[in-house]
Amino acid sequence: MAKLSDNLTRLDTEAETSRPRPGPPARPLRVRGKGSGSPREKEAEEGLAGRNPSGAEKEVPAGRRAAAGGGGAREVVARPQRRCGSPMVRGPRRFPLRPAMAAAAGGGGGGGGGGGPEKPLAPALLSFFIYNPRLGAREGEEEKKILLYYPNEVEKNEKIRSVGLCEAIVQFTRTFSPLKPAKSLHTQKNRQFFNEPEENFWMVMVVRNPVIGKQKDGKPTVEYQEEELLDKVYSSVLQQCYNMYKLFNGTFRKAMEDGGVKILKERLEKFFHRYLQTLHLQSCDLLDVFCGISFFPLDKMTYLRIQSFINKMEESLSIVKYTAFLYNDQLIWSGLEQDDMRILYKYLTTSLFPRHIEPELAGRDSPIHAEMPGNLQHYGRFLTGPLNVNDPEAKCRFPKIFVNTEDTYEELHLIVYKAMSAAVCFMIDASIQPTLEFCRKLDSIVGPQLTVLASDICEQYNINKRLAGSVLSFVSVANQLLIDNNLGASEKEPQFKFIYFNHMNLAEKSTIHMRRTPNISLASVHPDLMKILGDINSDFTRVDDDEEIIVKAMSDYWIVGKKSDQRELYVILNQKNANLIEVNEEVKKLCATQFNNIFFLD
Repeated sequence: MAKLSDNLTRLDTEAETSRPRPGPPARPLRVRGKGSGSPREKEAEEGLAGRNPSGAEKEVPAGRRAAAGGGGAREVVARPQRRCGSPMVRGPRRFPLRPAMAAAAGGGGGGGGGGGPEKPLAPALLSFFIYNPRLGAREGEEEKKILLYYPNEVEKNEKIRSVGLCEAIVQFTRTFSPLKPAKSLHTQKNRQFFNEPEENFWMVMVVRNPVIGKQKDGKPTVEYQEEELLDKVYSSVLQQCYNMYKLFNGTFRKAMEDGGVKILKERLEKFFHRYLQTLHLQSCDLLDVFCGISFFPLDKMTYLRIQSFINKMEESLSIVKYTAFLYNDQLIWSGLEQDDMRILYKYLTTSLFPRHIEPELAGRDSPIHAEMPGNLQHYGRFLTGPLNVNDPEAKCRFPKIFVNTEDTYEELHLIVYKAMSAAVCFMIDASIQPTLEFCRKLDSIVGPQLTVLASDICEQYNINKRLAGSVLSFVSVANQLLIDNNLGASEKEPQFKFIYFNHMNLAEKSTIHMRRTPNISLASVHPDLMKILGDINSDFTRVDDDEEIIVKAMSDYWIVGKKSDQRELYVILNQKNANLIEVNEEVKKLCATQFNNIFFLD
């Protein structure tokens, strides 16, 4: 208890010293839609003032902020976002520029005290554990609370201490907010994230803060970057860990009902032992917060052909309960609920599909089937299930998934069948065991039709793309001239990149990310710009009304965040000499060309 008291005292001291102080009276304005002063607005006002490394407030002119570390500054500006009624004005949150970005923007910068070159270390997973405080309520039985602890090599007493501290913090914060206990704990060296996905089941993830190695007075030292990690991003990653477990194993409560604590521990150990090794925390960003779905653009006639194909398949294969159709790793149609489809989509696009790309490129597992009696030659094959349906010894094993866990709690077999760039997911009741004969029937029916359909989708998409390109050719030439004038000869990147997300249908589109490797969404912009996007998103979640935020970085990038009617748009513009009006016009052009059928408030 003495140690716990010391820890809580230290945490309280840290919270007090890190509490934002009032900023200077003159500052830029951010305008949002109608409303009145409310606790949510006051919460948004928290943390407006920036600090230098010593923690003192630095007085700066309105609209410009000096960067901590001496590397440069960036300007934060905004324009009014009008809605019905008079707009309301409030101060913006100002974004502290990180030392790493200041060095890059300002042409470098050495370590403190005449040090040598900085050696950054990315955030890393230190520990991950799941516990239930009801399981070890008596003194001396604390270990029974622990359902999973990673890494398992940690000493037993250390596990008990870690779980006990987290339990104490959660219970302490319940005193002030019974319905919303602590979500994260900030310390100098690491950050802890808490999540209660089911009643009395707590998941905790401990992430080491990024580290910069320096040479000071000839001796190696490390400096922890305490403010680099975004709570919302890594809290979303922790929630995804649970969602992925639930997809393949069901809920914690169901495992307890099936076989008690022993069965639950076995399932947790089997799943997370492999899954945690696939986490790439250094690549987590705004897309992990959204966890959205990328939809493939189609014309009406092609979409109707796909719908007709799905109806025929479900009629021919009567045991199929749900179907999903994807093309080029983008969703076209799904019969699942949105929340179930978003996590299945993440599994397909970040794990299953990438695993089968390399064999295809290497020429292994040739997709061309030998012509079978009564069938056309086709390119279809199973991604889950038998590797070769003509092999009488082939195993028909399909992964099980759990959907509608809040309602009917359905357990299904997942059959994924692919031809060229098109993939179809068939889900059948788990009580029915698919046979080799069924797999052969599915292959003979689906394979030829899916091959032809995939080819037609590709052809139609290319035609539509060429037509759209010809219509926008004059605009493209003008934009290219503008890029050539505004950008240096060495800069070849596009004039703008963007992320779009729709909360209503989970539609997501990004020109910033490139999904090319398993479990990693590689961003094509500097991590500091991605952090600014995360900061803007955090601002958006504090208010319900529509608003817009524009940030100017010292690296000559403009970052625009736009929230309108449950839609969010984030744009990164690379224009050195642009002003606020020109940036606003460029965003309007982007909306007109990329989102011409979507209404954004101005």
